[in-house]
Amino acid sequence: MRFRPLRAASAPGGDSIALPDPPAEMRAIVFDATGSPAVLHEASVPVPTPVLSEVLVRVVAAGINPIDAKTRAGAGVSGAIATYPATPGFDFSGIVVRSPYEAHPFPVGTPVFGMAAFPRTGGAYAEYVVAPTLSIARKPVSLSHVEASGVPLAALTAWGLVVETAHAHEGQRILIHAAGGGVGHFAVQFAAYFGAHVTATGSARNASWLRELGASVVIDYTTTRFEDVVGEVDVVIDLVGNVHADTGTRSMRVLRPGGLYIVVPTGSWPGYADAAAAAGVRTTSYRVIPDGGSLATVARLLESGAVQVYVDKVYDLSDAAAAHVELEQGHTRGKIVLRVSDD
Repeated sequence: MRFRPLRAASAPGGDSIALPDPPAEMRAIVFDATGSPAVLHEASVPVPTPVLSEVLVRVVAAGINPIDAKTRAGAGVSGAIATYPATPGFDFSGIVVRSPYEAHPFPVGTPVFGMAAFPRTGGAYAEYVVAPTLSIARKPVSLSHVEASGVPLAALTAWGLVVETAHAHEGQRILIHAAGGGVGHFAVQFAAYFGAHVTATGSARNASWLRELGASVVIDYTTTRFEDVVGEVDVVIDLVGNVHADTGTRSMRVLRPGGLYIVVPTGSWPGYADAAAAAGVRTTSYRVIPDGGSLATVARLLESGAVQVYVDKVYDLSDAAAAHVELEQGHTRGKIVLRVSDD
């Protein structure tokens, strides 16, 4: 299937704007084999070609997520990488430069943000990315591309946890572990937005910030064992698992009978289901679904100011390895983002 070249689009005021054709090659971050952050390096690779319902997006900024680092290290979704070198990254914000047809809802020139289909296709750590149209939404006007690129995977994960799985509502008591991270800071906001009473665990430096986001109680995990001060809760959203201080096991002790324990990090606690059954609580793991409809809802909340994204640090594309080192230190507030090109 051949796409008809689309070189112009309408600017917000209705005037036509010219968009250059993409080049044959682009800058991208790749890795030739799994390993430490040092395996990430910049290379020149072919610009991908969209097919069927996909769009080609010129990437302005790309978000970095823990799944990126796990995949690079040989875990995560690395088993689904068909060939190397591979370009990592799910999150992006940029401008549509190829669209399936002229009257498509995302025509050429549309600012969008969303998730790439990595590892099935090349990822977002590149100047251009192909993405399914069902995995993107229009970028909120009030957000820069740098800010918007930090939203998709983390916000959609938090939305799935809080809204679709926990069914957050007025009076519900929700405990959120690692609340200061990318997923956590969205989860706090969504839970508070829907009226839940939020208890968050995090570091002392994030305490006042998490209260501003909507947490009613913030517990410094470095000085206080949460189970000593938390009353019975209805839901635990565990973004840590048992990889640190048996957080998952201890969480079972604060859940009411029949309460819900949700564990997110892959492989962080293989025995969570048996432990939940013994404790008389419900449990489930969770995997993000890159749904553009839910992302559009999140975009409206961002546009209204009801929800915010916090970008902790911004690195240039060529410094992706340093960004992964920073991420793996585990003390990021909100998100880390790669700046790929000019807006």
